[in-house]
Amino acid sequence: MLSAEIRRKIRSIEIRTSRMVSDVLAGQYRSAFKGRGMEFEEVRPYMYGDDIRSIDWNVSARVGEPHVKVFREERELTVMLAVDLSGSLAFGTRAQLKRELVAEIAATLAFSAIRSNDRVGMLLFTDRIEAIVPPRKGSRHVLRIVRDLLAFRPEGRGTDVARALEELDRTLSKRSVVCVVSDFLVPEPAHARGTAGGAGTGRTASGRGASGRGWEGALARLRRRHDVIPIVVADARERELPDVGIIDLEDLETGETAAFDTGSRWVREGWTEVAQERAETRDRLFRKAKAEPLLLETGGDFIGPLRAYFIRRDSGRSR
Repeated sequence: MLSAEIRRKIRSIEIRTSRMVSDVLAGQYRSAFKGRGMEFEEVRPYMYGDDIRSIDWNVSARVGEPHVKVFREERELTVMLAVDLSGSLAFGTRAQLKRELVAEIAATLAFSAIRSNDRVGMLLFTDRIEAIVPPRKGSRHVLRIVRDLLAFRPEGRGTDVARALEELDRTLSKRSVVCVVSDFLVPEPAHARGTAGGAGTGRTASGRGASGRGWEGALARLRRRHDVIPIVVADARERELPDVGIIDLEDLETGETAAFDTGSRWVREGWTEVAQERAETRDRLFRKAKAEPLLLETGGDFIGPLRAYFIRRDSGRSR
């Protein structure tokens, strides 16, 4: 049974995301994700501004005035949300956990999908496949997705993005839009392990978050058959540490802890250097897979960047 806190969060996300979809993302989602083709709808009289290439000459000759063929987009799409629930998502320092940000992003995409009469499903993963929600339509189905995002308790704590992508590649029969929402953390650079710059263990504040398997190959293969959008969630403290003295931090995926002397400039600069190298490695893997990620942070506005991402996709397609 859902706790009162979870029910409150579900209601809050429902109100916020449905409003944002109506007020801000209206039209952008539909433009960014095209249907599977065009379907003939009707023949009607020609009106000023119609493309003359759409004139139906047979009907025009028969009735004695110009008529045009009207087509509509064969709209229905399947949108799959592949959502990371590993231990590292239970981290956040700006009034929001990464998992809570993930829930809002996924809910916004799900509400956008049903507004366009698309089907939406979800795959939850850690270092294993935790659950699969088959694609369906309707607001009640989206609320079930939001509930699972907030209340589901995964068995695993680690991360295996490649396994999730391989499962989708195996099970999705029709071309779909796949949104992969994860922190996409990669292992620390080898030179950082055991150094102060690697914070003693080379982890980020939220844990290493990588299974050791590269996900770029699985991402590239999935992109051959589907429209894949990687959405990277992060927290500011994963790239910089404040000076707050000696603190203990826990790897949320392994349970290991380490002490950090944040009063040392060498430790803080080393932490930032390692975070930058991680980000460069991650972005290099995305380029290798020919995928453009959307980068979002806890505590900030994600609707603006999401809308800009949709516009950029639509503009790129139009060129």
